[in-house]
Amino acid sequence: MSWDLLIVGDDRDIAVGQGRIAAVGPGLPRDARQVVDATGKLVTPGLIDAHTHVGPGYWGIDPDPIAWYSGVTTWVDAGSAGAYTVAGLRRVAQTASVRVRALLNISAVGLAGRTGECRDLGNCDVPLAIDTIQANRDLFCGIKVRIDHETVGENGVEPLRRGLAAAEACGVPVMVHIGTTPPSLDEVAGLLRPGDLMTHCASGIAAPLGPAVREAAARGVLLDLGHGSGGFAFDVLERQLEAGLSPYTISTDLHARSLHGPVFDLPTTMAKLLACGVALSDVVDAVTVRPARALGLPGGSLTVGDPADFAIFDVRREPFTVADAHRAVRTSPIRLVNEGTYVAGCLLTPRLPAPPAPWIPLTDPQRSALADRERRIRALLSTPLVDVEGLAEQFPRTEPRSS
Repeated sequence: MSWDLLIVGDDRDIAVGQGRIAAVGPGLPRDARQVVDATGKLVTPGLIDAHTHVGPGYWGIDPDPIAWYSGVTTWVDAGSAGAYTVAGLRRVAQTASVRVRALLNISAVGLAGRTGECRDLGNCDVPLAIDTIQANRDLFCGIKVRIDHETVGENGVEPLRRGLAAAEACGVPVMVHIGTTPPSLDEVAGLLRPGDLMTHCASGIAAPLGPAVREAAARGVLLDLGHGSGGFAFDVLERQLEAGLSPYTISTDLHARSLHGPVFDLPTTMAKLLACGVALSDVVDAVTVRPARALGLPGGSLTVGDPADFAIFDVRREPFTVADAHRAVRTSPIRLVNEGTYVAGCLLTPRLPAPPAPWIPLTDPQRSALADRERRIRALLSTPLVDVEGLAEQFPRTEPRSS
């Protein structure tokens, strides 16, 4: 038989047919319509980012212009949409080149604004959330609740209780955002069930370093990095690692305010864990098989029958300086540079990003860098691709016949 695609690696090859992995093993027959030489490269399952914002509202970004150069094939939107705004998120999922799954915000208004969605408990409607998930099982794989003082006001952990009730009825996990208190982190952690996720687990603001976090992790609560624009601090992560706590999943919380820094993308976030001494194999598991397992998602491994989602990386063993949300820096010994991202066996093609929304705060250096990038892209695309030596005469001239 002839495969659609064959990825040739150092110790195994991966064959693709009809958008799924058809065979895996060393020395597979080179009988494929397209053969990609990935020898000397790191070939991983398509990366799964368990905390992003690609839905409608204040925080949302377009995933496609980032996916093709970062290796992220599955984007889990973490609460951008509530029951009132599902249609907008579904349009994103239907038009994106990548796979989009989501966590339903317990607040029906979702993240239309910057914060405050759970201050009115009337928006935290448990029966409505249950009905919304049941009617959209192909899209939603869990529930998201943001618990910090700005978001909940005087309602404490009641939005979380409601999120847990809806999740229990639907048989899905809850991802809880932690941040400024009150309510206390101990109270939040004490409510979580095995399999629920605590995102921003190395937050310098929430500082989850006490016994409540260790007890939660011991009973099966999953720690999710959720970097974001304010949810990750090197010193907190390092203290957690010393105590034997490591993020189960590594996610970016990539959104309109973190895309241009301090997050940038998932490979850069992965380098921040490498800078703290986490092994490359563990880092890869935390962005592939573990989020797939935690959220019941397809993919996450390179086994026959799985979706043919891959990422190919050049592993550059060179110092790579990275920063956390508070501008502390560390140096990773490795930089992962994506050389190809495939969804269902199809290579994602380059896309240009949209400019930042007018409400996104940017520093002068960020604005200058964006303007410079635009100039360089314009110059690159406005310059003829090749000179005359790189052309062929596609329609040769013929001498006219004499009469």
